Amino acid sequence: MRIYADTSVFGGVFDAEFAEATKKFFSEIDAGRFKIVTSAIDEAEIEPAPQKIRDFFAQYKAIAEITQVGKEMLLLQQQYINTGIVTPKSAEDALHVAIAAVTQCNLIVSWNFKHIVHFDKIPKYNAVNTLNGYAQIGIYSPLEVISYDNDDS
Repeated sequence: MRIYADTSVFGGVFDAEFAEATKKFFSEIDAGRFKIVTSAIDEAEIEPAPQKIRDFFAQYKAIAEITQVGKEMLLLQQQYINTGIVTPKSAEDALHVAIAAVTQCNLIVSWNFKHIVHFDKIPKYNAVNTLNGYAQIGIYSPLEVISYDNDDS
């Protein structure tokens, strides 16, 4: 399963609120459950981050599929903005979703609940994807894709 991880996921490892689920998500990547996909936009957004986040990203960059931003992604991003899913101020968030859709990832994971992982926005992203000939994509937080050790399954 190919999963696009946006910038917030890499920083989530060092955030008290998100660390546990994020570390579990990356341990599942380490175990081979997921193939991680990231992008040049992640690299650019992580560049000014604290060193520990840059180092963590570098660790996964070595095993990730790194996607360059292309015209097709920029056109889809613009469609998200034109239809009002996000404003131009949140263009980079829309670009993460567009990259995941164009590169045919199964899922995108993010801790961005305002502009990406939001019940009102997810069906809108997928409607635009469908109208533009792309598959629908699952949009979740890492908390929703990790496996849980549970006896009562």
